[in-house]
Amino acid sequence: MITFFQYNWMVRDEWFELCSRMPYKELIKERTGGFKTILHTLLHIVHVEEGWIADIKGVPVRNINFSDYTTIESIKNFSDEIRPEVERVVRNWNPDRDFESISCPFEDEKTEEFTYGEILRHLIAHEIHHIGQLSVWAREIGIQPISANLIRRELFTLK
Repeated sequence: MITFFQYNWMVRDEWFELCSRMPYKELIKERTGGFKTILHTLLHIVHVEEGWIADIKGVPVRNINFSDYTTIESIKNFSDEIRPEVERVVRNWNPDRDFESISCPFEDEKTEEFTYGEILRHLIAHEIHHIGQLSVWAREIGIQPISANLIRRELFTLK
């Protein structure tokens, strides 16, 4: 499980680097899909990761104001801030915990039950989905997107 989070973090960091070189107007230009802009989609990825991890830990989800994150650097700092705790929670998972029930409160005051394994796998798929959107948007503005290839990232080694 941790390997796929490491993969997502690696790709995310490469996107932060690429976006730090993009014209700011391209980062905030409204687009179709996602959270409408490159900047807000990246922030959404990080915020969702933090929120689901808070649910697993049984702590309140931090409310953030998107207007406080107006640069790639601020979003990268947010990502770097939460990563150690996310990694701790992911490393705490094992197959025996896959069906452990997690109560997740939502903004509408309702609570839903999900499993530990379901949440972690959702986080992996969620980020990959949005990275695909970023790739389409990058191509639309003539920028080569970050490779989403898992191969050659040295995440798996032969013994």
